[in-house]
Amino acid sequence: MKAILAGLGEAGLGWYERLRSRELLLAVIEKNPARKEKLRDTTIPFYTSLEEALEEGIRPDFVVNVTSPAAHTSVNNAAFDRGLPVLCEKPISFDYAESLAIVARAKREGIPFMIAENYRHFPYIRKLKALLDSGVIGELSAVEIAFRRYHRVKRDYAVSVLDDIGVHHFDLLRYLTGREGIAVQSGMFNPSGGWQEEGAVLQTMAIIELEGSIPVHYSATITSRGPMTPWCGDWRIEGTTGALLLEGGAIHIYSGDAYKAITEFNDMPQSDALTEFLASLAEGREAETSASDYLRTQAIVHYTIMAAKSGMRTTIELPAKEGMRHAGI
Repeated sequence: MKAILAGLGEAGLGWYERLRSRELLLAVIEKNPARKEKLRDTTIPFYTSLEEALEEGIRPDFVVNVTSPAAHTSVNNAAFDRGLPVLCEKPISFDYAESLAIVARAKREGIPFMIAENYRHFPYIRKLKALLDSGVIGELSAVEIAFRRYHRVKRDYAVSVLDDIGVHHFDLLRYLTGREGIAVQSGMFNPSGGWQEEGAVLQTMAIIELEGSIPVHYSATITSRGPMTPWCGDWRIEGTTGALLLEGGAIHIYSGDAYKAITEFNDMPQSDALTEFLASLAEGREAETSASDYLRTQAIVHYTIMAAKSGMRTTIELPAKEGMRHAGI
C-alpha cells in the first residue's frame, strides 16, 4: 500500500521519515512550497494540494493527514470525496461540531478514518492496561494524573495544554479504565512564569467523573520549571485491594502487603499507530483509535473547556458509538 502525506510541519517530518523508511510514501503535499527543501529524497513527488496530486495521476491507497488542525477537515473531506481512507493526527478538529460532522460523513460513507493516537502504544501503557485487566488491584476506585513540563513551541495556532497534550491523557484514561467520562468540573489558567500568547491555555485542573462514579483528579501544565513528567504523565490508579503507580515510565504495584516494580517491558508486543491502521485496513475492521471512538476522547476535552468557562459541573454528552462498515476495503 502507498500513502500521500499531507503536511510538512514538525510532526509531518517525523511521518515523512516513518513512511519513507517503510517504503509506503507515494507523494507529499504541503501548501507552503518552501518546505520542500526539508525533503531528503527529491525523487518523491511534491504537490501543494491533494487535488493537484490526484490531477497529476497520483493514486494513493490512503492519506496521512498531518496538516495544522485548522486544515484537517478540508484535507479529510478532499480524501473522502475520492473514497480514500485517512490516518489523521489529533485533534480531529479544534471545532467539536466540525469533528462530529466529519466523523459522521466517514461513518455514513463507510470510509476508514483513524486518529493517530500513539500514546496507547507505549509498552508501559500496554503493560499497565494488562495489569488492570488482570484485577491485580481489585476494582477500580480512583485515578490521579499529573503532567508537568515546560513546553513552549511555535505553532500556527495558539497552544492549549488540553488540545495539544491533555487529549492524549484523556484517551489513555478511557483506554486504561474502559470507562467513559460522564461529568467534569475544571479551571484553566495562564500562571505567572509562563508566556503571553493570545488564546493560549497553559495550565488545566479538572475533576472528571467516569462511569461507575469513579473520580479522576487531573492536573496539567506546560509551564513547569521543576522536574518534568514523561509525556504520558504520572499516574496513580487506586483499587479496592491495592494501587498501581506509573512514574517516570516505571510501574509500581502495591497489592495487599506485596510490592513490585516493573521497569522492563520486553514481554509486550511492539506496535504503533501506523501498524494498527494498516492492519485494520487489511482485516476490514474498525481501527483501535478510529475517529468514531476518538470522538469520545475529544468530548472530554470539549466539555472540560465548557466547564471551565461556566465554572460549573458539566455533563459530558457522549456521541453515539457505532461500528463502521468499510466500503470496498
